Amino acid sequence: MNEDMMTEAERASKLAEPAGDGVAETPNRGKGVYYVHTLGCQMNVHDSERIAGVLESDGYVPATEEQVIDKDIDLIVMNTCAVRENAAERMYGTIGLWAKMKRERPNLQIAVGGCMAQLDRQKIAKKAPWVDAVFGTKNIGSLPRLLDQARMIGEPQVDVVDKLDYFPSQLPTARASRVSSWVSISIGCNNTCTFCIVPTTRGKEHDRRPGDILAEIRQCVDNGAKEVTLLGQNVNSFGYGIGDRYAFSKLLRACGEIDGLERVRFTSPHPAAFTDDVIAAMAETPNIMHQLHFPLQSGSDRILRAMRRSYRSAKFLDILRKIREAMPDAQISTDIIVGFPGETDEDFEETMRVVREARFSSAFTFEYSPRPGTPAAAMEQVPHEVVQERFERLVALQEQITAEELAKFEGRDVEVMITGAAGKKDSATHRVTGRERTGVLVHIGVPEGEPMPEIGDFVTATVTHAGRHNLIADPDPAKGQTYSVRH
Repeated sequence: MNEDMMTEAERASKLAEPAGDGVAETPNRGKGVYYVHTLGCQMNVHDSERIAGVLESDGYVPATEEQVIDKDIDLIVMNTCAVRENAAERMYGTIGLWAKMKRERPNLQIAVGGCMAQLDRQKIAKKAPWVDAVFGTKNIGSLPRLLDQARMIGEPQVDVVDKLDYFPSQLPTARASRVSSWVSISIGCNNTCTFCIVPTTRGKEHDRRPGDILAEIRQCVDNGAKEVTLLGQNVNSFGYGIGDRYAFSKLLRACGEIDGLERVRFTSPHPAAFTDDVIAAMAETPNIMHQLHFPLQSGSDRILRAMRRSYRSAKFLDILRKIREAMPDAQISTDIIVGFPGETDEDFEETMRVVREARFSSAFTFEYSPRPGTPAAAMEQVPHEVVQERFERLVALQEQITAEELAKFEGRDVEVMITGAAGKKDSATHRVTGRERTGVLVHIGVPEGEPMPEIGDFVTATVTHAGRHNLIADPDPAKGQTYSVRH
């Protein structure tokens, strides 16, 4: 999973609702006004909702957008990522800026959690002594206690546990979105990819009970959610620990029985465990969206072996063929690492070949960056200038494919769930934003005289233009183009 799959709004932390009717209110500060700053993937975003829930249960109050801008905050929590090399630079750079805030507001508390905290627990406290609390991915619930201790003792508190004693899903949750919810089905990872730090930061894979997952989804729907995204490092290996290889497809089908649940997505599956029953469940369950993030990593079988990815390019492409036969409209994105240690020109050309054949809707491409503690970090590295040249060629190829695939939407009607994730120019162009059924971001112009949709509404509109990474729908009903709103 990676953060590039989300819009800014989908990645945003929870903020307090603004006062109604434009009336200024002096908010109750409770135990303190907090703000959570999230780096990383969807799993981190969902963890931040748990952090917010734990804090609010202890008496803290979420900051308003105005308080964040004015730095009128009593507690800042950074939820960190460790997947890429620049994650540490981003973390230390940001908390370095917060040190100035703390000098200006001595009572301000700063906490650091998440994957980088799990990895560099003592280093953070030593390098940034102005941080009050450091906590890991497995003990989010400890945060209020650590903050209290830091306040009483006047010294940084570090508590990072390596053993999972409870699922984060058992903690209170303050969800950032009313209509779209993240629901974790498992945590951790049992794979041993040589480039990946996740097994170190998240631990071994642990699955939740299906009944608990479905109960949480029903609760989300009862609270107004119309869409859920199932989260796991390898969602489709759900149930393997108890010997039920069909558990994930059963879960998908069970989601189809939940009244009021309009859309279900999931991320991320592993190609090695993507079986025919999952494809059938996606194709046959109406509220399972035909959107799939399917990490390739490399098109070279030799590099896949070096990565310890337990599939080969032919199997990967065969699975894509089966998916598209069952769901011709499926939009499939991927992750690709360029310049993995030992990658030759021939290996890279194999990746280019697979990308041409796969025709991904989008690809999140990364120049390989060594993560300390992973096997690949000790391998012979590819020169940076070589990696950069390959990276630029791959990006250019994928940009061309993405543009060609998005162009196929022009003139078609799409159903978009409005999320409130406004585009940068939406207010000026009288547009609203959301995602269509296969996950493509769509900016919709509301025709004059037509109703303005609200967050959570579904708009069916004719696509009038394909952008580089999104669609524009500026329909003109007088020309027979579609615009309709469903609440």
